[in-house]
Amino acid sequence: MVAGLEPGLRPVEWRRSDGLVPYETALAVMEARAAAIADGMASELVWLIEHPPLYTAGTSAKPEQLIEARFPVHVTGRGGELTYHGPGQRVAYVMLDLKRRGPDVRRFVVTLEEWIIRALAALDVTGERREDRIGVWVRRPDKGAGREDKIAAIGIRVKRWVTLHGIALNVDCDLSHYSGIVPCGVAEPRYDVTSLADLGRKATMAEVDAALRRAFEPLFGEASIKAGGPPELAAAQVSAG
Repeated sequence: MVAGLEPGLRPVEWRRSDGLVPYETALAVMEARAAAIADGMASELVWLIEHPPLYTAGTSAKPEQLIEARFPVHVTGRGGELTYHGPGQRVAYVMLDLKRRGPDVRRFVVTLEEWIIRALAALDVTGERREDRIGVWVRRPDKGAGREDKIAAIGIRVKRWVTLHGIALNVDCDLSHYSGIVPCGVAEPRYDVTSLADLGRKATMAEVDAALRRAFEPLFGEASIKAGGPPELAAAQVSAG
């Protein structure tokens, strides 16, 4: 399948929040923004954030995949199974209107994968997609024949043809935090998780964000960079507190 979406009606708003954003706050912001996009009241949004250490359980998660609840576990409406979020991981929440861009969820997922692969290439890392495993993978011949590590996870939800959730790219996070779960339900010993730092690529979060930004527009259309987190964030933090 060819990656790439039809351009939106106007540039995608592109924002980054500093600090660690609570997961409940992120959900509230996403839900409010997605509803506004569906109603034609807000522009599409890519929101770059980091979370405090936590696990999220997608709609396909199984109880036995939680080995040890080392961190809070959040049940969420995205697809997929259990995954980890934490400091040093770039989470990009992507809220796009597929009704206008083309109602093809599989094409959207392939485009997310291609987005990550192109950004990684700019950071001198070869990422690859796998037909039987969602996300982006890197080959690890240094670990043995047939070994592969996951460097980026993808989990989405589509509501009224507006996308929620998105991608999580490991930059320089504590990989031992994954030991409390079976990441994304992949239990085979030859598959593991990795990060840019684990691969010896010393990229800052700003450099990763720049690579993601450059790779975004050819696939999704024009983006408009805004300062700070989304306008809904302050209100959501007040209501959550």
